[in-house]
Amino acid sequence: MRELTEKQKRFCEEYLIDLNATQAAIRAGYSIKTANEQGARLLANVSIQSYMSGRQKELQASTNITQQRVLEEYAKIAFVDIREVFETDGGIHNVKQLDDFTAGAISSIESIEEKFQGVTIGTVRKVKFHDKIRALDALGKHLGLFLADNKQKEAVNHVTVNLGGGVNPDEATT
Repeated sequence: MRELTEKQKRFCEEYLIDLNATQAAIRAGYSIKTANEQGARLLANVSIQSYMSGRQKELQASTNITQQRVLEEYAKIAFVDIREVFETDGGIHNVKQLDDFTAGAISSIESIEEKFQGVTIGTVRKVKFHDKIRALDALGKHLGLFLADNKQKEAVNHVTVNLGGGVNPDEATT
Protein backbone atom coordinates (compact mmCIF):
# COMPACT_ATOMS: atom_id res chain seq x y z
CA MET A 1 0.00 0.00 0.00
CA ARG A 2 1.07 3.53 -0.76
CA GLU A 3 2.28 5.84 2.00
CA LEU A 4 -0.20 8.61 2.74
CA THR A 5 0.66 12.27 2.32
CA GLU A 6 0.48 14.53 5.35
CA LYS A 7 -2.70 16.07 3.92
CA GLN A 8 -4.31 12.64 3.57
CA LYS A 9 -3.33 11.73 7.13
CA ARG A 10 -4.82 15.01 8.34
CA PHE A 11 -8.04 14.16 6.47
CA CYS A 12 -8.15 10.79 8.26
CA GLU A 13 -7.63 12.35 11.69
CA GLU A 14 -10.29 14.97 10.98
CA TYR A 15 -12.72 12.38 9.62
CA LEU A 16 -12.40 10.28 12.77
CA ILE A 17 -13.60 13.25 14.84
CA ASP A 18 -17.12 13.49 13.39
CA LEU A 19 -17.26 11.02 10.46
CA ASN A 20 -18.13 13.88 8.09
CA ALA A 21 -15.99 13.51 4.96
CA THR A 22 -16.82 16.93 3.51
CA GLN A 23 -15.96 18.81 6.70
CA ALA A 24 -12.88 16.66 7.25
CA ALA A 25 -11.65 17.52 3.75
CA ILE A 26 -12.15 21.24 4.41
CA ARG A 27 -10.37 21.06 7.78
CA ALA A 28 -7.54 19.10 6.16
CA GLY A 29 -6.99 21.90 3.65
CA TYR A 30 -8.86 20.73 0.57
CA SER A 31 -10.89 23.27 -1.44
CA ILE A 32 -14.32 24.13 -0.06
CA LYS A 33 -15.72 23.97 -3.60
CA THR A 34 -14.60 20.38 -4.15
CA ALA A 35 -14.59 19.13 -0.56
CA ASN A 36 -17.64 16.89 -1.10
CA GLU A 37 -16.06 15.10 -4.06
CA GLN A 38 -12.62 15.01 -2.42
CA GLY A 39 -14.08 13.50 0.74
CA ALA A 40 -15.84 10.75 -1.20
CA ARG A 41 -12.71 10.06 -3.27
CA LEU A 42 -10.50 9.92 -0.19
CA LEU A 43 -12.87 7.53 1.61
CA ALA A 44 -12.74 5.17 -1.38
CA ASN A 45 -8.92 5.08 -1.29
CA VAL A 46 -7.74 1.67 -0.01
CA SER A 47 -4.65 3.12 1.68
CA ILE A 48 -6.79 5.66 3.54
CA GLN A 49 -9.27 2.95 4.58
CA SER A 50 -6.42 0.86 5.95
CA TYR A 51 -4.89 3.83 7.82
CA MET A 52 -8.26 4.79 9.35
CA SER A 53 -8.98 1.21 10.36
CA GLY A 54 -5.70 1.10 12.23
CA ARG A 55 -6.33 4.47 13.87
CA GLN A 56 -9.82 3.38 14.94
CA LYS A 57 -8.35 0.30 16.63
CA GLU A 58 -5.77 2.49 18.39
CA LEU A 59 -8.46 4.90 19.55
CA GLN A 60 -10.67 2.05 20.70
CA ALA A 61 -7.84 0.55 22.74
CA SER A 62 -6.74 3.85 24.28
CA THR A 63 -10.28 4.93 25.24
CA ASN A 64 -11.55 1.48 26.22
CA ILE A 65 -14.59 2.02 24.02
CA THR A 66 -15.53 -1.41 22.77
CA GLN A 67 -18.54 -2.79 20.98
CA GLN A 68 -19.46 -4.67 24.15
CA ARG A 69 -19.29 -1.53 26.28
CA VAL A 70 -21.45 0.45 23.85
CA LEU A 71 -24.02 -2.35 23.79
CA GLU A 72 -24.01 -2.48 27.60
CA GLU A 73 -24.77 1.26 27.72
CA TYR A 74 -27.62 0.83 25.23
CA ALA A 75 -28.93 -2.04 27.37
CA LYS A 76 -28.98 0.18 30.47
CA ILE A 77 -31.18 2.67 28.65
CA ALA A 78 -33.35 0.08 26.94
CA PHE A 79 -34.07 -2.07 29.98
CA VAL A 80 -34.09 0.38 32.89
CA ASP A 81 -36.86 -0.12 35.43
CA ILE A 82 -38.18 3.27 36.58
CA ARG A 83 -39.19 1.71 39.90
CA GLU A 84 -35.50 1.47 40.82
CA VAL A 85 -35.33 5.28 41.04
CA PHE A 86 -38.04 5.67 43.68
CA GLU A 87 -38.16 4.88 47.36
CA THR A 88 -41.20 3.13 48.84
CA ASP A 89 -42.70 6.48 49.94
CA GLY A 90 -42.48 7.87 46.39
CA GLY A 91 -39.36 9.96 46.97
CA ILE A 92 -36.33 9.67 44.74
CA HIS A 93 -33.30 7.70 45.86
CA ASN A 94 -30.12 9.65 46.40
CA VAL A 95 -28.14 9.45 43.14
CA LYS A 96 -25.22 7.80 44.94
CA GLN A 97 -27.55 4.98 46.03
CA LEU A 98 -28.57 4.09 42.47
CA ASP A 99 -26.98 1.02 40.93
CA ASP A 100 -24.82 1.54 37.83
CA PHE A 101 -27.49 0.08 35.56
CA THR A 102 -30.17 2.57 36.65
CA ALA A 103 -27.82 5.56 36.91
CA GLY A 104 -26.56 4.91 33.38
CA ALA A 105 -30.07 5.29 31.96
CA ILE A 106 -30.73 8.70 33.53
CA SER A 107 -29.89 11.76 31.45
CA SER A 108 -30.68 14.37 34.12
CA ILE A 109 -32.21 15.04 37.49
CA GLU A 110 -33.60 18.49 38.15
CA SER A 111 -34.46 19.81 41.61
CA ILE A 112 -36.78 22.78 41.94
CA GLU A 113 -37.46 24.35 45.32
CA GLU A 114 -41.04 25.43 45.88
CA LYS A 115 -41.34 28.56 47.99
CA PHE A 116 -44.23 30.33 49.63
CA GLN A 117 -43.62 33.86 50.85
CA GLY A 118 -39.86 33.31 50.63
CA VAL A 119 -39.93 30.09 52.66
CA THR A 120 -39.04 26.75 51.06
CA ILE A 121 -42.03 24.45 51.43
CA GLY A 122 -40.83 21.57 49.31
CA THR A 123 -38.70 20.35 46.48
CA VAL A 124 -39.87 18.93 43.17
CA ARG A 125 -37.46 16.53 41.49
CA LYS A 126 -37.74 15.65 37.84
CA VAL A 127 -35.96 12.57 36.51
CA LYS A 128 -35.34 12.41 32.77
CA PHE A 129 -34.23 9.17 31.13
CA HIS A 130 -32.37 8.71 27.87
CA ASP A 131 -34.57 7.72 24.93
CA LYS A 132 -35.60 4.10 25.55
CA ILE A 133 -37.10 3.59 22.07
CA ARG A 134 -33.92 4.77 20.34
CA ALA A 135 -31.86 2.42 22.49
CA LEU A 136 -34.16 -0.52 21.75
CA ASP A 137 -34.05 0.34 18.04
CA ALA A 138 -30.25 0.50 18.05
CA LEU A 139 -29.99 -2.84 19.85
CA GLY A 140 -32.55 -4.40 17.52
CA LYS A 141 -30.62 -3.24 14.45
CA HIS A 142 -27.35 -4.48 15.91
CA LEU A 143 -28.86 -7.91 16.56
CA GLY A 144 -30.53 -8.04 13.14
CA LEU A 145 -34.02 -8.25 14.62
CA PHE A 146 -35.55 -6.14 11.86
CA LEU A 147 -34.10 -7.94 8.85
CA ALA A 148 -37.36 -9.82 8.19
CA ASP A 149 -39.24 -6.51 8.21
CA ASN A 150 -36.67 -4.97 5.87
CA LYS A 151 -36.95 -7.87 3.43
CA GLN A 152 -40.71 -7.42 3.31
CA LYS A 153 -40.26 -3.73 2.53
CA GLU A 154 -37.80 -4.56 -0.25
CA ALA A 155 -40.49 -6.28 -2.33
CA VAL A 156 -39.97 -5.32 -5.93
CA ASN A 157 -42.90 -4.07 -7.97
CA HIS A 158 -42.70 -4.80 -11.68
CA VAL A 159 -44.59 -2.56 -14.05
CA THR A 160 -45.13 -3.57 -17.65
CA VAL A 161 -45.76 -0.85 -20.19
CA ASN A 162 -46.84 -1.84 -23.69
CA LEU A 163 -45.85 0.94 -26.05
CA GLY A 164 -47.87 -0.53 -28.89
CA GLY A 165 -45.18 -2.73 -30.37
CA GLY A 166 -47.70 -5.53 -30.72
CA VAL A 167 -45.78 -7.91 -28.46
CA ASN A 168 -47.11 -8.83 -25.05
CA PRO A 169 -44.07 -9.04 -22.71
CA ASP A 170 -45.64 -12.02 -20.92
CA GLU A 171 -45.74 -13.94 -24.20
CA ALA A 172 -42.32 -12.91 -25.49
CA THR A 173 -39.52 -15.45 -25.46
CA THR A 174 -35.87 -14.69 -25.02
